[in-house]
Amino acid sequence: MKLNARKVETALAGRHGDGRGLFLYVKPTGARSWVLRYQVQGRRHDLGLGAYPDVTLAMARQRATDARRLILDGDDPIAKRRQAQPKTFKDAALELIESKRPGWKNAKHAAQWTSTLEAYVFPSIGNMQVTKIATADVVGALKPIWSLKPETANRVRQRIEAVLDYASALGIREGDNPARWRGHLDNLLPKPTKVRTVQHHPALPHADIAEFMAALSIRKGVSARALTFTILTSARSGETRGMTWAEIDLDNRVWTIPAQRMKAGKEHRVPLTPAAIAQLGPRGQDADLVFGSETKAGKPISDMSMTALLRRMKYDNITVHGFRSTFRDWAGETTSFPREVIEAALAHGIKDKAEAAYARSDLFDKRRELMQAWANKAEVKPQACNVISLK
Repeated sequence: MKLNARKVETALAGRHGDGRGLFLYVKPTGARSWVLRYQVQGRRHDLGLGAYPDVTLAMARQRATDARRLILDGDDPIAKRRQAQPKTFKDAALELIESKRPGWKNAKHAAQWTSTLEAYVFPSIGNMQVTKIATADVVGALKPIWSLKPETANRVRQRIEAVLDYASALGIREGDNPARWRGHLDNLLPKPTKVRTVQHHPALPHADIAEFMAALSIRKGVSARALTFTILTSARSGETRGMTWAEIDLDNRVWTIPAQRMKAGKEHRVPLTPAAIAQLGPRGQDADLVFGSETKAGKPISDMSMTALLRRMKYDNITVHGFRSTFRDWAGETTSFPREVIEAALAHGIKDKAEAAYARSDLFDKRRELMQAWANKAEVKPQACNVISLK
């Protein structure tokens, strides 16, 4: 034993060992707590034993001894503690969201998870112990929205299933997941796709694109340039808003979007037409945003800025994302470009595994021809844009 009562009371900030994995942690604020460090199946764990002075040195040693006995018997003290502590569905859900947060590319995912669960799940089963939730509880939470909001309801079901899987992984829940779809809820609820036709993002008819772009060309400001660029590249709005100058190769007229900013998690190269390049403005430093906010330095334009522009232009019945559908309809209905070239331009993943195995090329040269034809259809010419030359 390396510690005594005096050392525990006077130890400076840091970690102080007592032997056999028992440590006293002292924070810069002076707060002190006990931790037992141990290994189970090759993985290291830290078991909190309580805070000093509520837990004395003698008490910490006894708790550490009790935990070591569990380890010798093949048990994990942390898992035992979790099993002994009742956890509500809401507790488990919020823990899962926090554990997933670092892996989500978009911060809005956490907000969407939280808001849907708060609106549709927590009122009915949020305070139930996660170990006791059964099929009837899940169905009861889903039924009020299953017919009214089938897309939302299916996402809610998936999130309930994920929370219950998380509880099972923690060792605090056993048995089949009552929120699973295949072979279970599919026998109790109609398929979401059968309840109501999926509503796609409202899109501008491709026959009207030139007229729209003419109206857009007289608009000034970052949002107008960003929207024009987004349409000409058939990009997602988030890809445009987060674009930095490091991603732009002006010499080769290529925009390379890194994998972490792509929905599919795969790097995507976009051929840039002269009309698209003309929307970029004067080149900044590599780390600078191309379409940065005019009011918040270092921040991108908001996700509603382009939508607000559409509303000011009196195009209330379409969305920014819908221009990808406009492009897809135009390319598929009026051009001879192959489907795989069009899908590659939209950065759509190939769902068929056999087809994907042979699709090693990104068809870049053909996509450059396609995007130039799209710019010609939109009748956007570089000289019509009031932006200084980049060469």
